[in-house]
Amino acid sequence: MNTEQVLSSLSDLLSASVSPYHCILESCRQLEDAGFHALSLADTWDLQPDNGYFLPIFDSSLLAFTVGPDLTDRPSLRMEASHTDWPCLKLKPSPEVTTDRYGKLNVEVYGGPILNTWLDRPLSMAGKVCLKGEAPFSPRVRFIDMKKPLLVIPNLAIHMNREVNDGVKLNPQVDMLPLLTLVTEHLDKDHYFLNLLAQEAQCRPEEILDYEIYVYNLDSCLTTGLNNEFFSAPRLDNLTSVHACLSAILSGFRSNGLNVIALYDNEEIGSRTKQGALSAVTERILEKIFMSLGYDRSTYLNSVMDGFLLSMDVAHAMHPNHKEKCDIKNQIFSGDGVAIKMAARQSYSTDAFCISVIEGLCQSHQIPYKKFSNRSDMPGGSTLGALSSTLLAMKTVDVGVPILAMHSARELMGAKDQAALVALASKFLLV
Repeated sequence: MNTEQVLSSLSDLLSASVSPYHCILESCRQLEDAGFHALSLADTWDLQPDNGYFLPIFDSSLLAFTVGPDLTDRPSLRMEASHTDWPCLKLKPSPEVTTDRYGKLNVEVYGGPILNTWLDRPLSMAGKVCLKGEAPFSPRVRFIDMKKPLLVIPNLAIHMNREVNDGVKLNPQVDMLPLLTLVTEHLDKDHYFLNLLAQEAQCRPEEILDYEIYVYNLDSCLTTGLNNEFFSAPRLDNLTSVHACLSAILSGFRSNGLNVIALYDNEEIGSRTKQGALSAVTERILEKIFMSLGYDRSTYLNSVMDGFLLSMDVAHAMHPNHKEKCDIKNQIFSGDGVAIKMAARQSYSTDAFCISVIEGLCQSHQIPYKKFSNRSDMPGGSTLGALSSTLLAMKTVDVGVPILAMHSARELMGAKDQAALVALASKFLLV
C-alpha cells in the first residue's frame, strides 16, 4: 500500500476504535472478514495448518495467529505486540454531578494524559455495559458508542484566571468534569447519565449492573502541512502499532511459521491486569496452541525461547520548539520512518543482536529507520516489550513511529512513517 492507502486504513481504525473494547471489535471484524476463525479462551481447539485464528481476551485484548502450511518438528515462532488503550478520562460510578443548573459527569484520569488538551474539545463516550442476565455469573454485555458530541470541558476565561498563560495546574476532581446538560424541572437530575446509558444500550435503567465508559475525543483525522507531510489524529499512541500488527498478520503466512500478534489493554496503567502484557495469559495461550497442534511441552518451550518478539509503541519525535529535550545525537524527526528504541536501563527491550536483525530487515527492504534514545537526564516511559520479554524469555526489539504531542488528546506524526512501520511489521512475519 502507498502512503495514502495506509493513512486511509489507519484513519478507519482510529475512527472505529473509540475505546479498547471497540478496538478489539474492529480487529475481530477485520480478521473474520479475512477468513480467520474465532476461538474462545476456555474451549478445546482443533487447529489446522494453513489457517488463521483469533481470540478476544476479556473483551479489551486480543491474540491472533496464523499456522503455516508446512510445520516441521519445531515451528518457528514470531510475535508482534502493541496496546489498545490510551490516556483519557473514565467515568466513575453514579457520575451525575450538579452545580446549580449545570449537569456534569464525575470522571477519573486513566493513564497520564496532558489534561489541558482535553479542554474545549467535542467529546463523546464509549465502552461496555453489563446488564442483568439469566444467572448472576452470566450478565449480558453490550458495547456502546454514543458517536456524537455530548460533552465539553470548558476552560476558565482568562479574565477570571489572569495567570493561565503562565501555566496552571489542573485539578482532576475540580477542573476536568465534563459538562453534559442543563438541569431543568423535566430532567431527572440524579439519573440523567443512567437514563442516557440505558437509551444507548437499549435497555431499562434498572437492568444495568455496571459499566466501563471512556470519554474520547471526537475530532476527525486529517493530514496537514505545506505538502501534507503530517498526519494529525487522536489515539495515535498506540493505535498506529495496532494497525501495523493487523496489517502484518493479514499479509500472509510463513511456511514453517507460527505468526502471532498480541493486542494488550492497560499498558498506560502498568499492564498488571489479566488482559495486560504482564498477565500469564499469553504464555498459556501459546502453550495451548502448541498442544492443540500435537507438540509436546519441550517443543513449545524450545520454540518460545528461540522466538522473536517485535514490540511496537510510539517514540518521541524531535519537537520543533524544544530541541533541548532530545538526546544530543540520537534524535528522530517526523518523516524519518521507524524508530528503533534503545535504553541502557532496558525500559525499551533491545540488545545489539536483536537490533541488528531489525536493521537488516529495514536495509534489505529499503524501509527508512533511525535509532532513538532519550536524553540521559530525561528517561522516557517504558513499553510492553520489556514486560512481555521478561515473561516469555524471547528475543525482543522495541520499535515505533515517532510522534509529537504524545499523550495529548490529539497527536501528530509524519505522514509517511506509518507506511514504514507497516512494511517492517509485514516483513518481520513473512521473511
